[in-house]
Amino acid sequence: MLADHNRMAAYHSAIMGNADVFKDKVVMDVGTGSGILAVWAAQAGARKVYAIEYTDMAKHARQVMKANGVEDIVTVIQGAVEEIVLPIEEDGLECDDPEHPERVVDIFISEWMGYFLLRESMLDSLIRARDKFMKPATGLMFPSHTTMYVAPVQDEEERRMNCNEYAASMSDWQDFQETTKQVYGVEMEILKSDFDREQKDYYMWSSRWRELPAASVLSERKMIKVLDMMTCTIEDSKGVDMGDEASKFEFAVDGDREQGPISGIAGWFTADFKSRTDEVGKDSAPKLSDPTILSTGPEMGYTHWGQQVFYFASGIPLMQGQTTNITGSLEMTRTKENARLYNCRIKYASSRNSNNDGKQLMKSAAKEQVYMIP
Repeated sequence: MLADHNRMAAYHSAIMGNADVFKDKVVMDVGTGSGILAVWAAQAGARKVYAIEYTDMAKHARQVMKANGVEDIVTVIQGAVEEIVLPIEEDGLECDDPEHPERVVDIFISEWMGYFLLRESMLDSLIRARDKFMKPATGLMFPSHTTMYVAPVQDEEERRMNCNEYAASMSDWQDFQETTKQVYGVEMEILKSDFDREQKDYYMWSSRWRELPAASVLSERKMIKVLDMMTCTIEDSKGVDMGDEASKFEFAVDGDREQGPISGIAGWFTADFKSRTDEVGKDSAPKLSDPTILSTGPEMGYTHWGQQVFYFASGIPLMQGQTTNITGSLEMTRTKENARLYNCRIKYASSRNSNNDGKQLMKSAAKEQVYMIP
């Protein structure tokens, strides 16, 4: 986080720009790392800050608190946030809900997001901590809302490189297979199909982290999932259901205005820091006077998250005087092996229409591909 100035600036603006919201409040920083968000919360006027860190970075965070003179405000706790016990009595905190005496936190801050928002994120832990420690009617989440987007992109050099690396890998296998048979008398053909599948999965059917230029985006972005951080559930964190209406996309790319071909679909997210919009808290929770947004889209330049690009096997060319349409849907599901990793299933078809009379000139068969997000 420390080297990513776009996200540093967004969090700093969200916290320090709304210092009136933090004044005299109890704050929890989930996954504090170096502790910089906790320091800002203390500097913004928080009464008490609990900085939670699972790893041994906790000891470094304690040093950061002392070096910045906020060690009396910030308590660094090492452990899983779902399992920790807050020193509520020792710190003189009071709960408004006798049935849930642990609900003493006014504000959660966390940099929990992963690639394409969900990949290796801490969202499950954050939701459990929110439900355990937050004051439900008046609490605030920083960020408050997150949104996932997709758009068609032109990134042909990278797409071709992936294809070439796959072809080179299979060429090496062919040399190995022939040499093994001729020199050592062992036939390896039986393993070729498995090797081919592994290489395709790695080179062609795995998304790629990219820092795309803004000009590579060929159409308006499409929102495929929105999370309200006050109301989202563990079920919401499991991915994007292809049955959801939001999972469907339709893009129109004008060949007279854009430089093709269409190399694939890119995905990214935004994180908003704004007032609550849910029914429980929209009237009772404090309002943010200075809302902020963090975008990981191509228009922002470098961020740690970049964009995840799902490349087609072959580029879809754009024609002068014609509009190319891409329609389909995206499903994002957790892998069976690791709940923090995801696969994306993309279904799509393309068609071309004349810009003069709108007549359809071509329509492709539907295609479907599952991509790993490594």
